[in-house]
Amino acid sequence: MAVVGNMRGVRTRRAVALSVAALMAAPALVLGGGTAAQAASCTTSTGPYQKQVEAYLNRPVDGKQSAADCKAIQSFQRTYGVTPDIGYAGPVTWRTMKTLTAQKAAGTNPNKDKKCPTNKGRIACVDLTRQLSWIQDGSKLKFGPVPIRSGRNGYETRTGSKKIYLRHINHWSSLYHVWMPYSQFFDGGQAFHSVNLKMWNPPGSHGCVNMRDADARTYWNLLKNGDDVYVYGRKPGT
Repeated sequence: MAVVGNMRGVRTRRAVALSVAALMAAPALVLGGGTAAQAASCTTSTGPYQKQVEAYLNRPVDGKQSAADCKAIQSFQRTYGVTPDIGYAGPVTWRTMKTLTAQKAAGTNPNKDKKCPTNKGRIACVDLTRQLSWIQDGSKLKFGPVPIRSGRNGYETRTGSKKIYLRHINHWSSLYHVWMPYSQFFDGGQAFHSVNLKMWNPPGSHGCVNMRDADARTYWNLLKNGDDVYVYGRKPGT
């Protein structure tokens, strides 16, 4: 995904405690006053997932777009970085709601189905279907689960057993011309790293496992070269 750049000085960080609340905390809004996105008008069109979205948002379920429906949908879209944020109950908005529901259901036992190996010691698990990642040691949860943003259609994050082989705390991608803080590469150019985006922002990464800054920093502190990574599932919409 990315070409390895120069590594800057490694800084020591203290690992943060396990917190499922970190998953559920609503991300801070990044839209400032007067932006074009905020000025976007609400659509009057009824979306194909109108009833499902209305039910999720505890709106009257009549399958018809109203001004109040649009305002509620638009607020959800802006909170979770769903674009375009015009209040349309389309497939991306409904897919995001279903992903959030699955993430909430994971609770403190994301590996309940035992799909991520428990016989490898310290391992970072990545569930593409639920867009979740966590670190476990055997069957003991060490950190997470936290939301992630994996590869978009055509740039899917590759599945299977991997190992972290290269770490750059302040990596520069000469391919995509972006900074990739706390990069930990585990498969070709694919890596864990932080991004200044919301995890539900479509369509996804170019193959890396994007993380919120605090989560990527904790992964940096808890993992090392040679540690196992296991990726499974399929990102919704790919």
